[in-house]
Amino acid sequence: MLQENLSNFILKAIRNNWKNKALADYQGKTYTYGDVAGYIIHLHTRFEMYGIQPGDKIALLGKNSAHWAISYLAVITYGAVVVTILPDFKPGDVHHIVNHSDSGLLLAADALFENLDPEKMEKLKGSISLKDFSILADGVAGSLSDKAEAVEDLYQEKYPFGTQSDNFFLKPVHNDHLAVISYTSGTTGFTKGVMLPHNSLVANIVYANKNMPLDSGDAIVSFLPLAHAYGCTFEFLWPFTLGCHITFLTKTPSPEIIVKAFREIKPRLVLAVPLIIEKIYKKQIMPVINKPVMKRLLHTPLLKTIIHKRIKQKLADNFGGNFHEVVIGGAPLNAEVEHFLKKIRFPYSIGYGMTECGPLISYANRNQTRLGASGKIVDTLEAKISSEDAHNMVGEILVRGENLMMGYYKNKEATEKVIDQDGWFHTGDLGLFDEDGYLYIKGRSKSMILGPSGQNIYPEELEARLNNLPFIQESLVVEKNGKLVALIYPDYEETDQKGLDEKALKKLLDTYKTDINNLFPDYMSISSIKIVPEEFAKTPKKSIKRFLYTINH
Repeated sequence: MLQENLSNFILKAIRNNWKNKALADYQGKTYTYGDVAGYIIHLHTRFEMYGIQPGDKIALLGKNSAHWAISYLAVITYGAVVVTILPDFKPGDVHHIVNHSDSGLLLAADALFENLDPEKMEKLKGSISLKDFSILADGVAGSLSDKAEAVEDLYQEKYPFGTQSDNFFLKPVHNDHLAVISYTSGTTGFTKGVMLPHNSLVANIVYANKNMPLDSGDAIVSFLPLAHAYGCTFEFLWPFTLGCHITFLTKTPSPEIIVKAFREIKPRLVLAVPLIIEKIYKKQIMPVINKPVMKRLLHTPLLKTIIHKRIKQKLADNFGGNFHEVVIGGAPLNAEVEHFLKKIRFPYSIGYGMTECGPLISYANRNQTRLGASGKIVDTLEAKISSEDAHNMVGEILVRGENLMMGYYKNKEATEKVIDQDGWFHTGDLGLFDEDGYLYIKGRSKSMILGPSGQNIYPEELEARLNNLPFIQESLVVEKNGKLVALIYPDYEETDQKGLDEKALKKLLDTYKTDINNLFPDYMSISSIKIVPEEFAKTPKKSIKRFLYTINH
């Protein structure tokens, strides 16, 4: 158990930055650290009057916003457990999660709450609006409305002159207490409630403080889902404890909106999933460097240096041009894209993690990143590879330590499947270590396909090649009747621009199939390519929900 305390981190950040900007909604309202303190105390007063006890569960449903962040801080510093729910979940799933988590309160965005049925969430005392913290509805298990006046009286009694820096105090919550239950689906299974203790959050923050470049007052843009551990920890919680100014993109952001916000706000650190980097590379860079004249120029050393410098600057401008580095995580980065980033000396870093570790497992900063590697295991965890030779034989990645979850909420069977008797968490990911301790992810054990003679086939290798080809938006390689089938979602915007009809596209894909098969061993040959009409369903980390397509195709 670590010595540092999350509530103390938050208390110190608020007191030391009282008048500084803390949280803002993009093109909306901005809140100072002092403002945040006032909201936290108001919500603590409400929780007390509503009969919420430390350890009770409070569900949080909404898109990224300053009020979502304030609610999260209020819940965990009160000693209650925040149940984060992705805004993309269907109403039936939300009802199930609220009930399964034993949540006593629901803080929800008005638009999302309109689709819910309070009668189907039988343990709720009531629901509160994330828009203005008004009461949305009384619950089946209680009433909030008749306590509204008492809440204000209690606050006035405790803080007659309002919340001030010198009277703002947060009681420490012990690190072994449960902080978050994160309900999120993965690429290989169905939703589980990941129980993260305060210790896991603290471990991630302490590591980030030692290894990632941020200071008080730095600007951050939050666009990854806050209900997911990656975005919540590194775009919000950790920067907040440093005194940063965090701006939330409150709507589901398109790449165009993200780039626009980056250019306006100029963040000092950028978090990104590979999908964003790969789209910029494919749409903005590949068309330039693949021109015949450009290919010739790139063979001249002096011109090559100048061109790479200009491309690097153009890429940096997409992220505001003021950042220390772009941290890439959440899914594997395409190897071709990474090679190019390395070639132009773009300041990127690679991290690897899972919700079950809150999320960080490995990382290396921009000066230490190695091509193809996912950094080194963080110093709050130990790791091993389940093979006879961790340097040469692929095996499952196992970790244990301070970051690790307490298990899956009310699911002992699922917990015991992933955490063994010695405390090792079985990630389901496959990898190797090099001699210096860098981790190389080789795929997911559950996505691995067994070849005709027992060979291990990692479909991600084939998909990486396919995804870089013109007219392909994304791909998924699955096994059907003992053969490999590539499912392709075309880039319809590109096919329309080039006037490519379905017949011509299928002919081109057949050519791709031949070219790809010439690059890989026979046991990895793609037998056919099938066009799918819609984008693949994805997790919040933008990983394809592979299990849906291995079942249905």
